[in-house]
Amino acid sequence: MSNYTYQHFNVTFPPEHQYVAHVEINRPDKLNAFIEAMWLELADIFTRLSSDPSIRSIVLTGAGDRAFSAGLDVKAASEGLLSNSPESDLDFARRAAHLRRHIASFQDSISSIEKCEKPVIVALHGIALGLAIDISVAADVRICSSDARFAVKEVDIGLAADIGTLSRLPKVVGNFGWVKEVALTARAFGAEEALRVGFVNRVFGNKQEAVKGALELAGLIATKSPVAVQGTKELLNYSRDHTVQEGLRYTTVWNSAMLQTKDVSAALLSGIQKRKPTFEKL
Repeated sequence: MSNYTYQHFNVTFPPEHQYVAHVEINRPDKLNAFIEAMWLELADIFTRLSSDPSIRSIVLTGAGDRAFSAGLDVKAASEGLLSNSPESDLDFARRAAHLRRHIASFQDSISSIEKCEKPVIVALHGIALGLAIDISVAADVRICSSDARFAVKEVDIGLAADIGTLSRLPKVVGNFGWVKEVALTARAFGAEEALRVGFVNRVFGNKQEAVKGALELAGLIATKSPVAVQGTKELLNYSRDHTVQEGLRYTTVWNSAMLQTKDVSAALLSGIQKRKPTFEKL
């Protein structure tokens, strides 16, 4: 297994779940609030896991009992990206260009979760605000504990959410009216409402149960053909953003190559022989 050592994240590989990586945000003393170094590390982690042949699915959690993540570390951001004091040698247009590049880099870091070839399951608990929503909607599956408290908080700090929530959350829940309500008011909503609108798939009694459930789900996915799993994620994400006909066309092109895998015959043969199939690393 490659060395995944980071300052603000723990990356482990549970022995009871083969081919599964567990990524844990590790800044619990600050409610796992993000500073710039963290989103740069996040991008590196998911980019590496995407091409790691030993990994087939990923679980993302937050350390500590109080919060998955309180979002962006506003104090640190106010002294950096959100600072009102423009550089003395930059006019407004040049400062805007600098901010645009910085925001795009931030967006790309969070999008690394969605672009990761492996399915990502996020287990949310406690406080999950602002950037926590951006992160979770970039994942493939969301589950939470019953104590989870969510909010799209950006309007409360004078911003329109710009790292993915406004683009992805409406597609996740399929309800623009509800998204506009929570985004415009920044009001909190809990696990029951999140389940009702389809933001999360399941609600568990506590964090420990949610993490266990996420790892079990990731473990189940990891038993499937990695060719089939990665293709399914790719085709679903593509079809979400294109017409049905475009999705069918892309599926035709994708599967014209992927159907040549030995995994199909291995899966069919194991079904006939009533045994658990095994698949090579991808």
